[in-house]
Amino acid sequence: MFSKILIANRGEIACRVIRTARRLGIRTVAVFSDADADAQHVRLADEAHHIGGPRPQDSYLRGDAIIAVAQRTGAQAIHPGYGFLSENAGFADAVAAAGIAFIGPSGASMRKMGSKAGAKELMHAAGVPVVPGYTGEDQSPDLLQREADAIGYPLMIKAAHGGGGKGMRIVRESAEFAPMLESCQREAANAFGRDRVLLERYVEKPRHVEIQVFGDGFGNAIHLNERECSAQRRYQKVLEESPSPFLTGDLREAMGAAAVLAARAIDYVNAGTVEFIVGQDGGFYFMEINTRLQVEHPVTEETTGLDLVEWQLRVAAGEPLPLAQADVPRHGHAIEVRLYAEDPDAGFLPGSGTLQALRLPAPSRHVRIDSGVIEGDTVSIFYDPMIAKLIVWDADRPRALARLREALAGCEIAGPKSNIGFLERLVRHPAVVDASIDTGYLDRHLDEFLAPAGTDITLLLAAVSVRLLAQEADACAAAGHDPGSPWAIADGWRLGHAGARRLAFADGDHRIDVIAHGHGGSYRIELDGACHEVAAARLLDGTLSARIDGAMRRVGALASAERVLVHDGERRLQLASVEVYRRGAEAGAGGEHRIRAPMPGRVVVVQKLPGDAVGVGDVVLVIEAMKMELALKAPRDGVVAEVRVVAGDFVEADAVLALLED
Repeated sequence: MFSKILIANRGEIACRVIRTARRLGIRTVAVFSDADADAQHVRLADEAHHIGGPRPQDSYLRGDAIIAVAQRTGAQAIHPGYGFLSENAGFADAVAAAGIAFIGPSGASMRKMGSKAGAKELMHAAGVPVVPGYTGEDQSPDLLQREADAIGYPLMIKAAHGGGGKGMRIVRESAEFAPMLESCQREAANAFGRDRVLLERYVEKPRHVEIQVFGDGFGNAIHLNERECSAQRRYQKVLEESPSPFLTGDLREAMGAAAVLAARAIDYVNAGTVEFIVGQDGGFYFMEINTRLQVEHPVTEETTGLDLVEWQLRVAAGEPLPLAQADVPRHGHAIEVRLYAEDPDAGFLPGSGTLQALRLPAPSRHVRIDSGVIEGDTVSIFYDPMIAKLIVWDADRPRALARLREALAGCEIAGPKSNIGFLERLVRHPAVVDASIDTGYLDRHLDEFLAPAGTDITLLLAAVSVRLLAQEADACAAAGHDPGSPWAIADGWRLGHAGARRLAFADGDHRIDVIAHGHGGSYRIELDGACHEVAAARLLDGTLSARIDGAMRRVGALASAERVLVHDGERRLQLASVEVYRRGAEAGAGGEHRIRAPMPGRVVVVQKLPGDAVGVGDVVLVIEAMKMELALKAPRDGVVAEVRVVAGDFVEADAVLALLED
């Protein structure tokens, strides 16, 4: 076994690898960019070394710099994690050429999977089921149109060298094909440097099921059961579970055998994932092999009791697989969701900034947290905005879902917006509960998962929380004064009654005004023209209890000067204070002739120049942030008067990038 390894990654996966290495007595070397100098993976590793600027291409994609650190520190192996260089065949070869073990498959195996077209042809030849389609090198538009018409519609156009949901288009009729092809090729060229595409029959309402495979250097290959990842938005997974609730025993056995066949076809060594698309009729077809550890590997670990990172290390060190196929365990049900800094109500716009609050449930036999940040850390614009992975396990699926709902209710993220509320609605939705969700369901029915307006009861409880917090502050301010003095009683008293306190909150762009009379847990609250009586209100250890119009209510509640969070056990309501609301309103005021950056990022395209006429909705610029491209559009008809940036510029949030005139 190795005595020291280098982790060529950052964030959650780097911290995850460090945990296993430490348990095995292996020392770890971390690498970091300018943006990650104080990151958790840097603090957790035994030593850490700087490798460049904040952009991935200046640091985590610099294979030469990473190998140089490994050589300088005496690291015997490099773990690539996922993303960055993890599926880069050239990097794997360079590591091996430097006399260092690569904790993953060989470069040769990666190359066989590097092209979707080539992979599909190879799998077809090996006897693995593939979707009917066209994978040829002739990419002339006329030929592609003829092939598409022959395959039949609906079909999917895919970037042959793509991934991550980019370079994919669904075409439903022949007339749509040519413009969709051009759009797909442009995106593929920008994202991957090559515009080659492949065509394949589109399976309606498909399920996404993947099989975890492992191979060793002795010719052994097995699978470690399946994961279902059918809950997706724009081809990005949002919930993963094992076992799949869709598969029958026979189908599970057939897919496992096909996955092992696929691994053997490319002489696969180490951890990999064979991804299949499954039709409603049970027909399954090869999609791709991810030649690395997957983000969702914890659900496999929780249902098998195995440590896949330990397996990776042992196989890379030359050991055989620890188990034979017949000995692979399976017990219980596990589900994973990813907590992101993003705003679901604004098209899942990625966020960045300081995590002012990060409260996650305590780890237990039933709850696992994999994270690369803690409260006070910064979510950077340069990398993926994932904050943590929340994984739950229980004896069966209904109990695992209950565990997940409970765990999500115990989460709070403040600073950048998060997707927690979206996930809470997701795990209660009938399509998830009854396991009928397919890969396109979220995109077809996204409005069913977005935030509903707060109810009067939750708004009232939010107001009560803020009043109780204010009273606590008043009590602290009065401490030390004569307790018998009337001036020490900060209840807003006026002649004949306790004074009214006006509160204002913001729920997104909606302002909520509340008037609260009273003190000491007894209030009369005016909301939307109606009066409500509140009595016996008490806020203790994050739990608020109060009688609202005679009925006792109990909710989770957290309040501060800037925000208030109320959770009724099923839904959360998070409101900003009036000051935060006003700051946001002022930032947007008078901006109809300005095009601003919605978040920090890098300008990748300037599509309109001064003097160009634009219509409302026309794309003027494109910026890149959090591994996502954001098209900035004209807010009205007009003419571009000024463009203040060029491609490659880094911009701050709210910076004015372009001006319009009539």
